[in-house]
Amino acid sequence: MNQNKEIRGFRKILYSKKAAPYLFCLPFIISFLIFFLYPTINTVLMSFQKIEGFNNVKWIGLNNYKRLFNIHFYNALKSSTIYMVCMVSIMLILPITIATFLNSKILKFKNFFRSAIFVPTLTSVIVAGIAFRLMFGETEAGLFNSIILKLGGEIVAWKTGYVTGMIMMVTLAAWRELGINMVYCLSALQSIPEELYEAADIDGANAVQKFVFVTIPQVKPIIIYILTLTILNGYRMFTEGYVYWNETNPGDIGLTIVRYIYQQAFQRNDFGMGSAIGVVLLAIVLTVNMFQLNFFGLFKKEDESAQKNDVRTGFHPVYAGVPDHAVSGLLPGHRITSGRAGDIPGRYEVLPEPGRHEMVQLSQPVHI
Repeated sequence: MNQNKEIRGFRKILYSKKAAPYLFCLPFIISFLIFFLYPTINTVLMSFQKIEGFNNVKWIGLNNYKRLFNIHFYNALKSSTIYMVCMVSIMLILPITIATFLNSKILKFKNFFRSAIFVPTLTSVIVAGIAFRLMFGETEAGLFNSIILKLGGEIVAWKTGYVTGMIMMVTLAAWRELGINMVYCLSALQSIPEELYEAADIDGANAVQKFVFVTIPQVKPIIIYILTLTILNGYRMFTEGYVYWNETNPGDIGLTIVRYIYQQAFQRNDFGMGSAIGVVLLAIVLTVNMFQLNFFGLFKKEDESAQKNDVRTGFHPVYAGVPDHAVSGLLPGHRITSGRAGDIPGRYEVLPEPGRHEMVQLSQPVHI
């Protein structure tokens, strides 16, 4: 009887509208506490300590952070930042461009090209790194050197130059990450209503205008997502450099912040120094991502965004005061911002937030 009561009590809690959401969120909360919050707090504490074994821990204050002011940390930070900027530049341009072509109706063999571009994503970074290390070989047998020689150039010592080393890392990472980001952009493009492009055609927009005023605003959330992930992956890059230079970094070439953490914590057993570098890296990543998310207006409230809409973009002059009941597809808080002259029913452009446009259908004549 007691067991049946316990089962009924558990079912009552499980099916409770108040308790069920917390129960379903509990696995995530536990995982967050164990695998993120606890390691983060422990790393912060270790950054103020000198650890010489499990039972020999000394509190040394800010000494580990003072030791960060050295040429190796500056070089690692510079390399990570340059690598991140290069990856962001590539991932903000190539994926959306390729996805636009693959989403075109006139392109043939779409499935083949999609698969060919996506397959590198499934490749292990170690396997891909070995292949690229052979292609960037510093002899005539290397693929890229053989191409350069045929073009009349000279053999390039890829791994001993700062710029060429950066090219090696960016090439490997871009080859692997381009496919998945292309899929993100392609899924966003395929979710854009066809009516928006039809409305743009009626308004006389060319291909560039449709891409700028229709496509880009509609895929803005995906672009922000790709940008955030690329910044994170850029600063935490480790494997791309390791497969080229292994344990060595001649002249700090290929040395990134994460590799510097690896050197200090695991090669030199200086876990306090490694923890201090990790804390600084966490602060840098959070600061850069918070800045770019705020720049794109992700933290702005809808009513604040609506008040700041000065309506300066679109295919036609600005019209205001169109009643909501005359428009189909107009979301609450949005307003008509531009359209055809006169009171003829047609498609009009609305501006729900800065930099984003939607086309809605005017369902009846409206005198503005």
